[in-house]
Amino acid sequence: MKLSLNIFRTFFLAVLFSLVLTACASEPEQGGGDSGSSEDTGSSEEGGQSADAGGSTSQNLVIGTSAAITGLSPQGSNDQPSSNVQTNIFETLVTQNENMEIQPNLATEWEQTSDTTWEFTLREDVTFTDGTEFNAEAVKATFDRIRDEEIGSPRAFLYEMVTEVNVIDDHTVEFVTEYPFSPLPAHLAHNGGGIISPKVIEKDYEMMEQGESPGSYIDSHPVGTGMFKVENWDAGNQVVLTRNKDYWGEKPGVKQVTFRVTTEDLTRVAELETGKADIIHPVSPSDTSRVENMENAGMYTQNSLSMSYIGFNTQKEPFNNKKVRRALSMAVNKEEIMQGVYGGAATKAIAPIGENVFGFSDQVEGLPYDPEQAKQLLAEAGYEDGFSTTIWTNDNRQRRDIAAIVQQQLSQIGVDVKIEVLEWGTYLDSTSNGEHDMFILGWSTVTGDADYGMYPLFHSKNVGAPGNRSFYKNEEVDKLLDQARREGNREERKALYEDAMNVLVEDSPMIYMLHKDYLVGVSDKVEGFWVHPNGLYQLQNVSISE
Repeated sequence: MKLSLNIFRTFFLAVLFSLVLTACASEPEQGGGDSGSSEDTGSSEEGGQSADAGGSTSQNLVIGTSAAITGLSPQGSNDQPSSNVQTNIFETLVTQNENMEIQPNLATEWEQTSDTTWEFTLREDVTFTDGTEFNAEAVKATFDRIRDEEIGSPRAFLYEMVTEVNVIDDHTVEFVTEYPFSPLPAHLAHNGGGIISPKVIEKDYEMMEQGESPGSYIDSHPVGTGMFKVENWDAGNQVVLTRNKDYWGEKPGVKQVTFRVTTEDLTRVAELETGKADIIHPVSPSDTSRVENMENAGMYTQNSLSMSYIGFNTQKEPFNNKKVRRALSMAVNKEEIMQGVYGGAATKAIAPIGENVFGFSDQVEGLPYDPEQAKQLLAEAGYEDGFSTTIWTNDNRQRRDIAAIVQQQLSQIGVDVKIEVLEWGTYLDSTSNGEHDMFILGWSTVTGDADYGMYPLFHSKNVGAPGNRSFYKNEEVDKLLDQARREGNREERKALYEDAMNVLVEDSPMIYMLHKDYLVGVSDKVEGFWVHPNGLYQLQNVSISE
């Protein structure tokens, strides 16, 4: 991790003196409706200055982001921009520190009482922002809902091994799993397991009976136990959060946080320089020197759990042919992308997960960069003269740059690539529906366990929104991933994941490009800010000096 002196000092103060809220987020990285009424979301007189009125103040932290959120319900979306907002509203039973170690949160203690049962003791001093008591019934309502097939949550896969959630007493809850599943606490730390007010859940079901979409009421009435609550959601533009004055834990250091969408990289940099934003993310590698040389700001860099990739629609010709996928994988020069787009702030990917994720094996060999062999494979597949295709990206500077480099590299083997740039929400919807040929996206293994890094992306159960946007189906991979999540022995699990990675390299449903660093611009006035390896901003200990 590379930190400016000021950020380095405040990071360790935050770690030493507080329990940080880190309900985990998932990719896809970078990416509407109104916020709830004050009755349900709890608007506060401590709202401070609105971002619409100008820049930041000592009480209003402004974060400039590149993409808008797609929803406020932790069960209704599966993208990182949304998760960064949701994690401040909804809390999970447990959390993970910067070393991916499980820590207490809404649960104070937990115990695996048998191979398939876990018992959690809950805090007794917590209420939701609508005044409802947090208890075991609220936990049960949340997890019953996310597992309800009628809801169709893209995060249901996180808890599909759970067969029962039982209320033992007001502050004790039991999870029963279909099979031994050792990563359960890590899955419960994922922000998809954020606990929702049972009153809001009940109302959401009532609205569904009247024809509303699942989660629409939760999106407009996002009620959790978190340190912030929603003041305003201007879809596509910004989300304003205000401090929960009744929060059970240590109160956040700022009264208001504004997540403001600024799609242009250079505009975000200018906002940091002029003080209109306190934090900006992402910073393009080509802009890092400008931020580092600012008199009022500097760079914060964090190694990540993410993997950037180019996906193929394996159900479409010619990408339903493994030789074609391997050919394109071998024609892409990852080193050129790492240096040209990320300025070296990345590590080359061999397979879907990196070495800081449980289940990684250095015995797996990736495909080499070999354009000549790529041409041979294309010829063997019946495409000696190449073919034409499209590659999709959202309006993200790095991804547009990657698309341009890949376009040029693939032209060397006779593949003519047209680049199409889509709006973030449309991009997610369209790739979920399988309308694409090739696409650029990322995935973060936020639990630190290979189950999360591979099961959503490659299991045939998860095609579409849950993660498998390559529409990849392989019975052998399904079997290996199923066995690995059921296996209790760590070494056996590692062996199964190694086998799965070897198949995935051979099959190449995507080009595993790189594991990038998170590049964040931070004002010198900001203290106590850091980024979790899962990509979530840690805001509880943030303060802004005058």
